Amino acid sequence: MTPRIDLHTHSTASDGTLDPGELVRAAAGAGLDVVAITDHDTTAGWEPALRALPPGLRLVRGAELSCRWYGEQPPLPLHLLAYLFDPDAPELVAELARVRAARAERGERIVALLRADGIDVSWPEILAGAGGGTVGRPHIAQALIRAGLVATTTEAFGPDWLGERYRLPKEDIDVFQAVRLVRAAGGVPVFAHPRATRRGRIAPDSLIAELAAAGLAGLEADHEDHSPAERAHVHGLAAELGLLVTGSSDFHGTHKTVRLGAFTTGPEAYERIVASSSGVTEVASG
Repeated sequence: MTPRIDLHTHSTASDGTLDPGELVRAAAGAGLDVVAITDHDTTAGWEPALRALPPGLRLVRGAELSCRWYGEQPPLPLHLLAYLFDPDAPELVAELARVRAARAERGERIVALLRADGIDVSWPEILAGAGGGTVGRPHIAQALIRAGLVATTTEAFGPDWLGERYRLPKEDIDVFQAVRLVRAAGGVPVFAHPRATRRGRIAPDSLIAELAAAGLAGLEADHEDHSPAERAHVHGLAAELGLLVTGSSDFHGTHKTVRLGAFTTGPEAYERIVASSSGVTEVASG
């Protein structure tokens, strides 16, 4: 039987609703054989997930890095999945710490804007809701839901709220630097949902080709935010550039409706990722 492999999930270490232990138990319950924990700009969920790893489940340790491409104005926000890198690599650790601090500062500024408009949300409450995890707009969205101002996370990210009116830029990592840092830390970089036009602007194929030349290993093709045509395009581009292809749920718990294992990665691509890594040198098995 083909193993079921989901290489993109989030816990409370960033903006998921399950803590790392709950996440790996849910992954086993969903019938997965391999799951990756890829919280935003942090490795804080790795150890708790390892301690709770159920028998028979393999854990790929990773992160989703907040990146920018500065070849367009305004710069284009991108996400890079980084797998099996050394969590103590000094340059990468420093960049992730900088991005987390900038994310928190942006969150506090957004809350100040909301409060200036008479909207009763509390920064200390939002910090408490993040539970020590990387603070992001989804945590502010939850505060808006608790206040009865919006009904869903999707509505909170609409133009009247966090999608436009109360949206502020944040500091991210230059995407070429991110690929270099991940590779230098022994990790394997994969471009997350590269063709998701429903999220806004997308990276041109020419940029992806440049990133491939700079060390990008793969593209996440099978994802809920890709239409069938977009998935097909990513598969074709990956084949043209010699990149591996992944599929994954981008699971966030109740912040999203998508289920663990909704999209999966083939065993060949997974084996290429493991073989290409030299940071965290092995996949942990429960």
